[in-house]
Amino acid sequence: MHVNKVHSVTTIDRVAADLGEDVELLHELTLGMDTEDGVIWVYGTNDSEVIAFTDDGIENLVQTLKDHRSS
Repeated sequence: MHVNKVHSVTTIDRVAADLGEDVELLHELTLGMDTEDGVIWVYGTNDSEVIAFTDDGIENLVQTLKDHRSS
């Protein structure tokens, strides 16, 4: 997937809710992920920031979660 083709992202809170997972666990699992893996930081006003995922990023996160659970 070309990064310049991304038209939307989903926040970590939404992904956690959709997967029925803990946000903190997902946040911990994203520490090893890069932009190429489909994870980005979104910065707002008042120093607010949130992790968000492309569709590929969600797929990568789900696989990372499976790998984490199997180890």
